[in-house]
Amino acid sequence: MTRLTGYAHGGGCACKIPPGELEEAVRGLTGQSGENVLVGLDDGDDAAAVLVGDVAILSTADFFTPVVDDAYDWGRIAAANALSDIYAMGGRPVIAINLVGWPRETLPLELMTEVLRGGLAVASEADCPVIGGHSIDDPEPKYGMAVTGVADPQKLLRNDAAAPDLPLTLTKPLGTGLLNNRHKQTGEIFDEAVDTMTRLNRDAAAAATDAGVRAATDVTGFGLLGHLHKMCRASKVGAVVDRAAVPVIEAARQALKDGFVSGGTRRNLDWVRPHLTRGPDVSDEDLLLLADAQTSGGLLVVGEVPGYPVIGHTVAGGGIQVR
Repeated sequence: MTRLTGYAHGGGCACKIPPGELEEAVRGLTGQSGENVLVGLDDGDDAAAVLVGDVAILSTADFFTPVVDDAYDWGRIAAANALSDIYAMGGRPVIAINLVGWPRETLPLELMTEVLRGGLAVASEADCPVIGGHSIDDPEPKYGMAVTGVADPQKLLRNDAAAPDLPLTLTKPLGTGLLNNRHKQTGEIFDEAVDTMTRLNRDAAAAATDAGVRAATDVTGFGLLGHLHKMCRASKVGAVVDRAAVPVIEAARQALKDGFVSGGTRRNLDWVRPHLTRGPDVSDEDLLLLADAQTSGGLLVVGEVPGYPVIGHTVAGGGIQVR
């Protein structure tokens, strides 16, 4: 089995730049505007969208350092994660290119081949050709994809389109951050976490658009609470989350009890805490689970999506209540 021991195990991290720091860094920056720009920088959506003819062209990029020791699985996870931004907008990926940083004097190129092979396998499942890419010599391995997709402009899923009094649906369980962190520190492998992270959000996106949903985002590095906060802020609504209804990988609950909480998760909670109210029986551990920094997480959808659990609802006003 091909391994990245020393990078994922005790090394790599898929966490994004902390949300507060990132927002401060890009404050005041504006993208190129134009009548054909459907989704730009304004609300930090999952992908950019530009109208070309009667089609919305979607563009996104995502890459990170290893979250698992197995090179092939890391490639699969990174590809599913990059493709997820297209699905989160209600789109269909049509082409991808690889983005690779590789320590060629430290890790054999055969391992890089396995990473690329894993990415190709998931992209093939998505019917998305991988054509070309870019690589650099890098002290730490990094892999991901830039992905282009298409969507019906009338059916775009956006994070600024939520309305009050609608169900909140989550299409994958939480807990990959906790289990990835446990894997890094102990070497334990959790097949359910790998299965979750490599599962495409294609079917969930199709079900959401078929149901007439207009607002969604995917749950990744900022955790459920962080991405929900961004959606509520952009849409000028609030939300209520029923923590007992949130699906969680069972092994992640034990990882939480055992203290495998990443620094990124704690920063997520610190960022969103001023916007939270919680019921009297909601503990800090409950909030840390809801803020767990996910890799290749599910879609958070404003609306009911058949086959997926409802975890709360939107409300008029602002803020997030956890009960």
